[in-house]
Amino acid sequence: MEILVMAGQLILGLSILVGLHELGHLLAAKAFGMRVEQYFIGFPPKIWSIKRGETEYGVGAIPLGGFVKISGMIDESLDTAHTHTEPQPYEFRAKPAWQRLIVMLGGIIVNVIVGILIFVILTYKNGNTYLAAKDAKYGIVAYDLAKGIGLQTGDKIVKVNGKPITDFNEIRSSDVFLGNNSSYTVERNGKLEDIYIPNNFVDKLADKKSAGQFVEAIEPFKVGELVPGQPATKAGLKKGDFITSANGKPIRFYHEFTEVVKPLKGKPIALGINRNGQALTLNMTTTEEGTIGFYPDLLLPLTKEEYTFGQALSIGTKKAFQVVFDNIKGFGKIFRGEVSASKALSGPIGIAQNLFGGIWVWDRFWTVTGLLSMALAFMNALPIPALDGGHATILGYEIISGRKPSDRFLEAAQRVGMVILLGLMAFAIFNDVFKAVF
Repeated sequence: MEILVMAGQLILGLSILVGLHELGHLLAAKAFGMRVEQYFIGFPPKIWSIKRGETEYGVGAIPLGGFVKISGMIDESLDTAHTHTEPQPYEFRAKPAWQRLIVMLGGIIVNVIVGILIFVILTYKNGNTYLAAKDAKYGIVAYDLAKGIGLQTGDKIVKVNGKPITDFNEIRSSDVFLGNNSSYTVERNGKLEDIYIPNNFVDKLADKKSAGQFVEAIEPFKVGELVPGQPATKAGLKKGDFITSANGKPIRFYHEFTEVVKPLKGKPIALGINRNGQALTLNMTTTEEGTIGFYPDLLLPLTKEEYTFGQALSIGTKKAFQVVFDNIKGFGKIFRGEVSASKALSGPIGIAQNLFGGIWVWDRFWTVTGLLSMALAFMNALPIPALDGGHATILGYEIISGRKPSDRFLEAAQRVGMVILLGLMAFAIFNDVFKAVF
């Protein structure tokens, strides 16, 4: 079921973004009097289509992209039949270079607008709920990756890159992991100490075995929602119970509980419980994954900020463009050899697993869709032949130089671009499968 939910979210999100992206091309082309022959969401084979005027609108069976076919344009279809005839007034090639440039940038512009709108609306609707750094009063849980750079459980991180923090999540920001020469300032035993983060540290974070295992706030907790049919429910654990011990070891914080339970895969465990002031002992056997089946209700207070629409407009726009800046920083890390491309790049399987997840939560769906919209705008803007950015680069040359490249050159560039894109897609999908299996 989780696989279907992940796939459904990915297909819906990409269909929305691709449909709007291609709509940007279509509207710009029609505005300049160009004939649009086809508008498709998804790639062939064709599932359904309908013709309205000069344009066939349809849906393809492969939901990982889409296309608009504009008369007189050498595109991914590599249709060059028109190159042997005189340009017609309604053809792409007959229009001024500046109009063709706007048509090619239409999809990117729409993706940017959609990304900004999504982040602005979510920011206005939800505000910002976060754990304030001052309220993480017990310090951090340092997992193996954190210990590897010198952090210790109980440290209180007070500064990131020399600046005091207000939001605990700032310690996991892209400025830290995608920047250079980043550092934490921690309070340890009443003294301040600087911990430096290696420039290739994000490569370790991207490793499947280390996913999510860096630092967390030390949190007191009580039992939250229980999973039906799991050991906790069968043994009589109830929502609101406080777990005070596990196999005789005192428990106060959630990480202490997981440290005891995780190694006990399929083994008995005795939990000391405080239920409305009454001490109880519950016996059960953990699952093969080292769990007992409940969600913790974490007890550190959260701070909630509400925003006016004007504030949300500014903050949401900043969040949207941060996706682009992070992509640029990420590619810089790859090119410098600080991050492995096989760990950093994901295809559709990786996106579905790591971003959408197996539970359909609408706020998360729209957040990921907004992120993907900005990422698609960035990727399409790259000056690679066959991408919008490649077309725009050639058109920019034409505008500056006053010389139009030959159809033969455009066809060759398109073929090269298609080889590059198909190679990247094959690498991303193979990489997803390899990471999922191994």
